[in-house]
Amino acid sequence: MSERLTLNHSLYAEATPAGAYYAVASPTPDPSRRLLAGILKEGFAAPVSEERLVAWSGAASVDQAMQHVYRLQKLDFIQGTDAPSPPTDVSLEILLPNLIGNLSESGRALLADDNGFYLASSGFLHEAAEEIAALAGDILALSTRHALLLKNNLNIGSSAWAISDPTGRSELAFYPLHVGSQAFILIIGGTPRLQGEEFVTLVQALSRRYS
Repeated sequence: MSERLTLNHSLYAEATPAGAYYAVASPTPDPSRRLLAGILKEGFAAPVSEERLVAWSGAASVDQAMQHVYRLQKLDFIQGTDAPSPPTDVSLEILLPNLIGNLSESGRALLADDNGFYLASSGFLHEAAEEIAALAGDILALSTRHALLLKNNLNIGSSAWAISDPTGRSELAFYPLHVGSQAFILIIGGTPRLQGEEFVTLVQALSRRYS
């Protein structure tokens, strides 16, 4: 008989950078993505509880919700913390340019919507940002059109695309981010830095606005 999973009710739930990326990497909802979305939006508000986990994940029972939590912990997608990390009070329009600039070693980054318009830019001239955003919209449409080939036939789980140099290093990378019914594309010039708290902050900010 398997041991019953229990919660530490004194801890706050947080998404790791890997968890934040998984939460928005696909438009297809599942209990794990719903649970991560709930943590990103509301995990700071109160210590974790069984009721909140069930509500976030849409699970049919507490045991089922706990199984989702256990899986996400094993994948290092979530973690518990003694103190909450409340979201910034800075508006999204002011926050984005500096925030996305920190996601690239070269400081060159851009956030565009699925219509090919850029919402924020760092390190790119305005004219270049407009053209890159339009390119990103085309890449998102291409990725959507060939999603079944990539996932089912080639078993490629990632939806990111990149333009690389002859050594294989990314010169311009495109990361689709799906928040609720809205899709964005994060474009990184040079080496990306998505394994820090800045990326979690970006996903949190978008989730609070659009999810």
